[in-house]
Amino acid sequence: MPFERRGLRLPTRFGKKTPGTAPGLRPEELERLVPPQPLTAAKVTVIDWSPERVEMRGVLDLEGFMASHRPVWTAVRWINIDGLGDLQVIEALAKKYELHPLAVEDLLNTATRPKADAYGGDPQVAARLFLVTRMIELKNDKLESEQISIFLGHKTVLTFQETSGDVWDPIRQRINAPGSRLRSGDASFLVYTLLDAIVDHVFPVLEHYGDRLEGMESRVVTGREPDILRDIHRLKRELLLLRRALWPMRDMVHQLQGERHECLGEAARTYMSDLHDHVVQTMDILETYREVVAGLAETHLSAVNNRLNEVMKVLTVISVVFIPLNFLASVFGMNFEHLPFKPAAWAFPGFMVICLLIIFVMLGWFRRREWI
Repeated sequence: MPFERRGLRLPTRFGKKTPGTAPGLRPEELERLVPPQPLTAAKVTVIDWSPERVEMRGVLDLEGFMASHRPVWTAVRWINIDGLGDLQVIEALAKKYELHPLAVEDLLNTATRPKADAYGGDPQVAARLFLVTRMIELKNDKLESEQISIFLGHKTVLTFQETSGDVWDPIRQRINAPGSRLRSGDASFLVYTLLDAIVDHVFPVLEHYGDRLEGMESRVVTGREPDILRDIHRLKRELLLLRRALWPMRDMVHQLQGERHECLGEAARTYMSDLHDHVVQTMDILETYREVVAGLAETHLSAVNNRLNEVMKVLTVISVVFIPLNFLASVFGMNFEHLPFKPAAWAFPGFMVICLLIIFVMLGWFRRREWI
């Protein structure tokens, strides 16, 4: 299918949960999950920064990293995990940062609907804001959707991706740039920036579909390509799947605008209104494209029907013109000895003149009635 969901699905990759069991996945329960294929190592990268300093590194020694503490100068720490196959990494991070069992379960189930869940605020549960969104990309003209899970703490942001590769390289460059707004912001402002990059990356995808629609319009008008209807239905299905990914993102961003969680700063909440405008804009463009696709399908069917009607009209005119000619030919072709004008030398030329006269008279009558 053009639309590919890469990665894991908890019910199929790690086995189905028994009905009636407790919801969520505690870190110690991750050890009992058995994937159907060998585990692949997850790539863990850490970025620590403050307005004066930044440090980026990859984590090769997971145990050493978990036992160590962040530098004292760090204002924000961003931990990014590429790949969900290594459950040891997820278990270690879930224990250290006290991730909620419900959030861990949604993290591994990559069919989770985009949403925002608030946890904590009391001594028993660490304050965390858990976000699920979808990163949409075009690769080889195929639409791919990857689930992104984000955990926001007071000074720490954890992002989990299904596979390596994302649209956040410009953000990493901004972190490296001294004096950037991102360097002076808090952890929640980083979350806003990550979501904004994901939403802004949808616009090139929509532009790609806009170009495809323009190319289809000229093909539809002719109505002579047998595969055009199949291409229209394929495009319609891709736009529907894209809508399924974008629609809940709008609700999630709207929720964050009014969220009063202790981990979400005022600056990030203010910028969420601009992000909400971007999501609404993408939805407006997407809905317009869906209406255009529906119109293309109707236009194609109308063009095919009109062309068929033209063909049937020509065939009908030919059939009607030849009906009296067939009648005359059948009458004078009878095997009777005494037929009028049969012995005359001018009988055949006269017959042909009568036939031509009938043809011109009928065509003239059809044109006068505007039938042709």
